[in-house]
Amino acid sequence: MSEQIDKARNLRIEKLTAEAFTSFGELVEAGSTSPVIINEGRCERFSDLAGVEFIGGRAGVSLFQAELRSLPHKLTMLERHPLGSQCFIPMNQSEYLVIVADDEGGRPSTPRAFMAGCTQSINIKRNTWHGVLTPVKGSGLFAVVDRIGDGSNLEEHWLKKAYLITE
Repeated sequence: MSEQIDKARNLRIEKLTAEAFTSFGELVEAGSTSPVIINEGRCERFSDLAGVEFIGGRAGVSLFQAELRSLPHKLTMLERHPLGSQCFIPMNQSEYLVIVADDEGGRPSTPRAFMAGCTQSINIKRNTWHGVLTPVKGSGLFAVVDRIGDGSNLEEHWLKKAYLITE
């Protein structure tokens, strides 16, 4: 963090809740809906917690092995996927930053940063600006459900001035 970052560009991490995240996507966690009991009464199923959305292509399940990051975190780039949503599911008790922003005339607005607990997954809506996968604790291994197919499904926006994300 040797580069000077304007204090006006500091972002504080917020608690990740379904209500706070609703304009960016869905919070996916057990207990957010009433379960259906299955498997001889030994399993609770929490169904349909996120709407996977695609334009063309198909749903794919991938594994991402992300490098652990430390706080404070310097945010230099946001990306979005115009053709599909992305659902991130931590595989090994990983806590991670979720950085999202509204669209403002084709560019990201001021971002918001959330800390996802190790039992929280997220589904980022199609065409929503977000930071890259940023685990801060755990293994960094995630299952990702997103769109697989032809067409340009990645737009990156490099920030002229970085944000420093702090606790």
